[in-house]
Amino acid sequence: MVNPAIAVPAVSALVYRAWSRKTLTPAGILAASLTAVVHVLHPWIAPFLLLAVFYLAGSRATKVKHDIKAQLTLSASGAAGGEGARTHIQVFANSIVATVLIALHTYLIWNQGRYSTTCFAKGGDIGDVLMVGVIANYAAVAADTLSSELGILSKSSPRLITSPTLRVVPPGTNGGVTLTGLLAGSFGAFLIALTSVLFVPFCAESWSLLDRAQFVVAVTVCGTLGSLLDSLLGGLLQASVVDKRSGKIVEGTGGRKVLIHPGSTKSSVATTGSDARKYNSDIHATESVVNAVSARATRTDNLPAKVASAEEGSRKVESGFDILDNNAVNLLMAAIMSLGAMVFASYYWGVPLNVAEGFV
Repeated sequence: MVNPAIAVPAVSALVYRAWSRKTLTPAGILAASLTAVVHVLHPWIAPFLLLAVFYLAGSRATKVKHDIKAQLTLSASGAAGGEGARTHIQVFANSIVATVLIALHTYLIWNQGRYSTTCFAKGGDIGDVLMVGVIANYAAVAADTLSSELGILSKSSPRLITSPTLRVVPPGTNGGVTLTGLLAGSFGAFLIALTSVLFVPFCAESWSLLDRAQFVVAVTVCGTLGSLLDSLLGGLLQASVVDKRSGKIVEGTGGRKVLIHPGSTKSSVATTGSDARKYNSDIHATESVVNAVSARATRTDNLPAKVASAEEGSRKVESGFDILDNNAVNLLMAAIMSLGAMVFASYYWGVPLNVAEGFV
């Protein structure tokens, strides 16, 4: 494992930062701590540094755009938009795939008696393929995080990637892409690629400087494609809910789905606690105003005015099918990119993708 003199202070520093800046909920801090422990049990420091770079870059990007995003989007609770503390579900959605692969790779090299001597070869065995999956995971989620967090700063309107005409959509729409977001995502992937090439112990006899440079390019491209895939999946499988009054996108707390109608079981998920009370208060107040205005309205045929139904609500689906929430989309994207990178590495290096190899 990583030297305890380094691992303990490093993990403690990340946990303290999350607690002091309230970037994670208490459950989120616990999830992040458990994730970090698995990372530092690996003999290389690289897995932990990949996690740290992803977390620090993502939290920094969130802080940079928070005030602007608060003006452009709304929270499901009825307040201004902007990301709150991230939950344990959000932590696992971004890191669980890499954590499982790291645990498998740690056990593999321990089982082979190479725990203290292993290095990253060019397709030496299945372990090298597993590490490619780890790096691809963090490249993809880092690109996606920076793309979504900084893309909203773009001066140009986002365009819906799932629309044949690439129609303009409100900022914060799932599947909405901008050049600024794409470049930010590529930069996030590059940070992960650079971290990996600097701290992963490449086997000298397998990797030349040119090979390592090509690896950086490959990881950057992989991460950028992951960001685009997340936009595609989000645009198709995740409903973007817009507030009818302001035209702004409504964001679900903790990456969850957004209620369309109070008490509805369609296109919504239950919200509990203070979020539910705030939401119901907001929606009922809005409906009272709508009903009062409708009651005073008159129809041209002199029939009684139709009072707006409470079921109409103040929100509508802008785009997408309400199948997955944001966390599920992130997890699906990370899994696809990690598996895809592993399959490609397995084929390119001629290493059979046999996960059981070396474990028994």
